[in-house]
Amino acid sequence: MDFYELETNRLKLVEITDEYIDRYYAIMSKDEVTKYYGMPSLTEREQAENIVRSFRDNFAVKKSIRWGIIWKETNAFIGTVGLNNWSPYSRKAEVGYELDPAFWRKGMTSEAVSAVVEYAFRELGLYRLGAVTFPQNEASSGLLRRLGFKEEGVLRGYLFQNDHNHDALMFSRLRQEFLMEGY
Repeated sequence: MDFYELETNRLKLVEITDEYIDRYYAIMSKDEVTKYYGMPSLTEREQAENIVRSFRDNFAVKKSIRWGIIWKETNAFIGTVGLNNWSPYSRKAEVGYELDPAFWRKGMTSEAVSAVVEYAFRELGLYRLGAVTFPQNEASSGLLRRLGFKEEGVLRGYLFQNDHNHDALMFSRLRQEFLMEGY
């Protein structure tokens, strides 16, 4: 399967290659980005190299797809969005994303996630998309609700970060909901 790039009004969603490692590291080394991410901030460039390599490796074996988010206006790499825990057989995956704080609250994440949701349901034929957030991450929960995801409940002690287990909210969206809403 070839990597398929997506495009929206303001964004290009592209394969994450080595040319983006430094920008990815710059974003993921910010504590405000990883505060509700389920992993600590990156402290070494080599960590970013390993993660970018894992994006490629996991795509090759159909475990995940991760796109780099490029802002068309400046051609800047501003974050990533993707499908984690992808199971083509079970027709499901989980949506994940992060964005450089300079682009928060501008609708960029909604735009990127909407494109991925449409691709997942229309092109990959997925039936279910899930998403997991920290209960305190109101911005992410709000974004998911606006995009038609339904809160299913609390996963107790599901996320591990900063030497502690944390509860998570589980959201989902089903293919028939997507098709009925004409999203």
